[in-house]
Amino acid sequence: MASDIDKGQMLSICTEDDPAIFRSVLDRLADKWTLIIVGLLEVRALRFTELLDSIPGISRRMLTRTLRSLERDGLVHRKIYAEIPPRVEYRATELGLSLSEPVLALATWVDAHKQVILSNRETYDVALDGPDSSDSP
Repeated sequence: MASDIDKGQMLSICTEDDPAIFRSVLDRLADKWTLIIVGLLEVRALRFTELLDSIPGISRRMLTRTLRSLERDGLVHRKIYAEIPPRVEYRATELGLSLSEPVLALATWVDAHKQVILSNRETYDVALDGPDSSDSP
């Protein structure tokens, strides 16, 4: 629970040492495509087309960009097989696998709270479109 964590821990983590690297890694990990790819590669290595087919809504370009970023950060390993046509597989590295637990925890939280969040969004949107909506920021 958040109250169990040192109150200044988040401030300390995101401002000390190298805040730019912290923000860049957090930006990478908070990306929806990254979370999905890391979750899928936890189980086994997958080919590009398997990943593409498993992730509704992702374009080939976005999958390529995300995989390259994950490879650059050492979270994913790309293996090219010398075959014709060439076969490429992606697998999570040990570092990438260490994200499995937090990614699953986040996915589980979203799944458990999505109906409440949808209800809150609907309530907010209705209130925003109400008679006083012109006064809203």
